[in-house]
Amino acid sequence: MTAMSKKEHNPVAHLTRSDIESLGEELDALRAKIIESRGAADAAYIRRTIDIQRKLEMGSRAVLLFSKYKPAFWAGTAGLTVSKILENMEIGHNVMHGQWDWMRDPKIHSTTWEWDNASPADLWKHSHNELHHTYTNVLGRDNDLGYGIMRVDEDQRWMPFYLGQPLWNALNACFFEYGIAAYDLELGKYFKGRKDKDVFKRDLGKVGQKVRNQMTRDYVIHPLLAVPTGSWGSTLAANALSNLGRNIWTHSVIMCGHFPEGVETFTKTSIAGETRGDWYLRQMIGSANISGSKAMHIATGNLSYQIEHHLFPDLPSNRYAEISVTVRDICARYGLQYTSGPLPKQVGSAWMKVIRLSLPNHIAAKVKFPSRRKKVEPTALPSRIAAVEEDGAAA
Repeated sequence: MTAMSKKEHNPVAHLTRSDIESLGEELDALRAKIIESRGAADAAYIRRTIDIQRKLEMGSRAVLLFSKYKPAFWAGTAGLTVSKILENMEIGHNVMHGQWDWMRDPKIHSTTWEWDNASPADLWKHSHNELHHTYTNVLGRDNDLGYGIMRVDEDQRWMPFYLGQPLWNALNACFFEYGIAAYDLELGKYFKGRKDKDVFKRDLGKVGQKVRNQMTRDYVIHPLLAVPTGSWGSTLAANALSNLGRNIWTHSVIMCGHFPEGVETFTKTSIAGETRGDWYLRQMIGSANISGSKAMHIATGNLSYQIEHHLFPDLPSNRYAEISVTVRDICARYGLQYTSGPLPKQVGSAWMKVIRLSLPNHIAAKVKFPSRRKKVEPTALPSRIAAVEEDGAAA
């Protein structure tokens, strides 16, 4: 995962400055087209999704009141897991991105939504929306790369500590919502004396209150409600399994977005003077998609269209499939790799990278994994078309 500017082959070297700005103009036009076409069908989609999620959660919790019986236990656990995934991914994540603010519905708005997650909405929006989406895959600026606990680049100095990063990553997957909460607290900055103590204390209080509320609901209130049916212990276990399932699923989807083979990283100096076209280009080659069914896309919060999401994080998630057709065409015309693959392949690729980078470079170099970086020949670069037209006019 060496930064792009340090690689022998630069995948964007064939693009001229005018090509990059033309690419930016095309994507701006695509964005404007989607904004202009937003309407009743989109609003109905998010309201229907929220309604389904809430009914699924209530129904699953009702079934778990009788979870001492195995059929009820497994049905309730499965339903609750799916409802938590829907709430976090397709609803919470996307609402807090402002994807539905245009509806002007105060109940479905980025300024009012609080999700079922250990990290408070305002802290998450700062670290994710403001930092991660601005500095996507920029080493030293985008802390989503490794979450501050993993080695993510060959040029990053290796220490024996990193031998354990496959284990850290596995533990992070199991307790992902708490890992995100700790990450959003900016613990690294605080311990280095770069975060104000009063601000940290305030933020820590917010996280503590959020965790208490969740723990009380999942591990006290609902088990108590199941006491009369003798199902309190199985209800507690079902809640724990549902949270575990949600955490592992979410972690897997997030890893697939920026860590598989074929995704580029960038140095801090490479983004100096970055234009809108440059920013779009970085999102396109710094992200990866997951291919699959419509149900899978919804379960990922449509983050399976990670490239499209990073280009347009505030456009409705239900439109990413439509947008992807044009984005894929743009990649082909400009000679850019459109990194995508099925979920098992993307998860496996990300994990292989975690394992490889846990090793010193001289050992990691011997661990060969098939490269998915392909040379993509542009089919219709604006600069080449203009050159042909000029030659024709001169003739």
